[in-house]
Amino acid sequence: MATLCRPAVQVPPHVITMADTLALARSRHADHPQLPLVLRLIENTGVRTRHLVQPLDLTLSHPGFEARNAVYESEAKARVPQVVSRALRAAELGAEDIDLIVYVSCTGFMMPSLTAWLINTQGFRSTTRQLPIAQLGCAGGGAAINRAHDFCTAHPEANALIVACEFCSLCYQPTDAGIGSLLSNGLFGDGLAAAVVRGAGGTGIRLERNGSYLIPKTEAWISYDVRSTGFHFVLDKRVPSTMGPLAPALGELAALHGWDVTALDFYIVHAGGPRILLDLGAYLEVPQDAFRFSRATLTEYGNTASVVVLDALRRLFEEGGPGDGARGLLAGFGPGITAEMALGRWRTAPTAIPESPAEGALSPS
Repeated sequence: MATLCRPAVQVPPHVITMADTLALARSRHADHPQLPLVLRLIENTGVRTRHLVQPLDLTLSHPGFEARNAVYESEAKARVPQVVSRALRAAELGAEDIDLIVYVSCTGFMMPSLTAWLINTQGFRSTTRQLPIAQLGCAGGGAAINRAHDFCTAHPEANALIVACEFCSLCYQPTDAGIGSLLSNGLFGDGLAAAVVRGAGGTGIRLERNGSYLIPKTEAWISYDVRSTGFHFVLDKRVPSTMGPLAPALGELAALHGWDVTALDFYIVHAGGPRILLDLGAYLEVPQDAFRFSRATLTEYGNTASVVVLDALRRLFEEGGPGDGARGLLAGFGPGITAEMALGRWRTAPTAIPESPAEGALSPS
């Protein structure tokens, strides 16, 4: 069975704190009629620090979509090879062993995808398959895991590389003053991650089943309004309520596998915000400590979109793993409203290689 190996995670060097974010909101939106509400919502996210791919003054400027997308491409090419190299080492594989690259990102655009550049420059075979995923937003990390699992199930000896690259700060829109937009200014951060799904061998989560669920008629709840200035993030106030319909979907997937979703050994879920984790714990009847990895990611890095699930998984590895045979759930939530879900058991291979913590360009987390 396919095994999801230890992720490699990197965050950029420029840091913005909660205090910085609140001060910016007060100075830039002093006349906003709902500023007290905005400040309260930002404080309630629990996000202590976020990392930015550019210095704050450049992040707050808007040179145009073309210039921002150029930054996205150049920074992706500068940073992705680093996490890819570490992920391959953690999986005890080389670039020549990879049969599929799944690249997920919703914060910039390239065609051909970065997958083509990786194949041409990083030692991957010309026959390596490519699967770029762009429009699942925060659910993209879960989708990447599931599509890699599907591929390795169809090709049992194959290996897939997952790469997630999100520079959410490049989507900052200084003219957007809606509550959802201002909240997102204090919630989203930048980060990159990579992980290998091995068709055979490896230490990590042995993937056994996956599934998707879309809440009907919620397409407009999380979306991009695409304009000449780029991607304008739209966030409906009803989004925090989505665990009501999504939690049963998680339970149904587990039940199909003969598992009780309330009694698993680990939970690696997308941390869109603290309300998501609180509600999910209540609906699944599991303690909040079950989501400690996701909450730590939210606190230290903010919502890094598709990277969140992989970073939360990295923290599970750092804790030493839950032990052979431990059963768990992975889930990413995003636009649609969509859930990408997976079930698996922890597996320890006899030749696992230790890996370092997440790396920032200047300092590790």
